[in-house]
Amino acid sequence: MTQPSPPRPDAAEQPLCRRLVGRTAVVTGAGSGIGLATARRFAAEGAHVVCGDIDEAAGQAAAEATGGLFVRVDVTDPDQVDALFRAAHATYGSVDVAFNNAGISPPEDASILETGLEAWRRVQEVNLTSVYLCCKAALPYMRRQRRGSIINTASFVAVMGAATSQISYTASKGGVLAMSRELGVQFAREGVRVNALCPGPVNTPLLRELFAEDPERAARRLVHIPAGRFAEADEIAAAVAFLASDDASFVNATDFLVDGGIAGAYVTPL
Repeated sequence: MTQPSPPRPDAAEQPLCRRLVGRTAVVTGAGSGIGLATARRFAAEGAHVVCGDIDEAAGQAAAEATGGLFVRVDVTDPDQVDALFRAAHATYGSVDVAFNNAGISPPEDASILETGLEAWRRVQEVNLTSVYLCCKAALPYMRRQRRGSIINTASFVAVMGAATSQISYTASKGGVLAMSRELGVQFAREGVRVNALCPGPVNTPLLRELFAEDPERAARRLVHIPAGRFAEADEIAAAVAFLASDDASFVNATDFLVDGGIAGAYVTPL
């Protein structure tokens, strides 16, 4: 008989650090999900938050909630990405943290046997090319400062295979992980750390929409999580805040797994 999973700790009961006071943090995909939760966490830790999103209403709401700046950005457009980081520096005087988080997981991205070239390319553009563009835009500011933390959202699927495939999504996240490692090594001696955040499935609107269309897929995936539940966005945000802070000063060029034990599991508890 399957045992119920233990409840997650109440976030309201957890002590909050103030590790980012006065620092400028840029978040893409800030309007919802992990991006919004992280923007809120950054603000709570004292950062100036720059909220980048293609959705003006959601992005503006995130900026208002965090007392920060909203910049509308299509993360696949190099000029708009450059403008995002330029606005952050012009407004607050530094670019200390870049959380390159925007991404998509459309239903037409499935098995390699079914996924068309157009869907493949769209996911690669949003999930991988955008991270390349954001890193390219953020690095000059950080190199001049001799300080910076870049956190790129990859996924636990970057280190595992899945029979229920989203082929372009998986490939894009593997690319994010490989690129993050290389950049972390390349710029380490200039004071810049680059890490790939690898979350497990997170209870976000994107995941709920995906699984609402296919409840069997949701059930099949949930059974493989030792914790017995999906993550909450604020749990992932706490990990991002750690990577952004000086508490992670010797964490670099790594795959930072926050997956509830999925990657370590051979079988899950009964």
